[in-house]
Amino acid sequence: MSHRILVIEDEPDIAAIVVDYLRHAGYTVEHQAEGRAALASMLTQPPDLTLLDIMLPGMDGLEILRQARRHTEHPIIMLTARVEEVDRLIGLELGADDYICKPFSPREVVARAKAVLRRTAAAHEAPATTTAAAALMLDESHWQATLHGTPLGLTRREFRLLQVLAHQQGRIFSRAQLLDQAYEDTLDVNERAIDSHIKNLRKKLKAASADGRDWIRSVYGVGFALDPMTAD
Repeated sequence: MSHRILVIEDEPDIAAIVVDYLRHAGYTVEHQAEGRAALASMLTQPPDLTLLDIMLPGMDGLEILRQARRHTEHPIIMLTARVEEVDRLIGLELGADDYICKPFSPREVVARAKAVLRRTAAAHEAPATTTAAAALMLDESHWQATLHGTPLGLTRREFRLLQVLAHQQGRIFSRAQLLDQAYEDTLDVNERAIDSHIKNLRKKLKAASADGRDWIRSVYGVGFALDPMTAD
């Protein structure tokens, strides 16, 4: 069965090219050009993947992303002419799975779409795992994590980061290693983004911890570890 992709883009020429390339790659593609109608389409029948522009009439892409993430966890790739790093970080923190800056090659869009869909399929096939500390559970088939039975509400990027740290608890990962292992198919994530995700992840783990203890240990000049010796 063909994956269904929703393209949300208000520039007709760009939309036509992206839609054409995705259909040629074998995907079923739908197109929306207005923000509010696009959000309604995402929530009524979530696609397998959404390509979401930021600058849209009616409602901008970041607001669409923010509202969509309250109801659906399907992968979303941002398409935007904004190149400032702060804009990319905002999108990633809101739950975007990848980021492509304009101008882009339509072949790159197809390659990124394939990579995200492949990652999502692999996660759905993986069984739920429990960490050595027992209190932290990662449900890799649904991209969900709980601590002491409390859902952590992680974005996909935060989940991937926690997944890498949790599978080798106590090991110190450098930022470069986390980039390679947690975001191996992503080109636009850098070490500053890792710090941002670690900050959010640490906050969510601490809030759900029985005693408010930090689960992630920072090693100055080296990296980060999920340390069961400092956890419950």
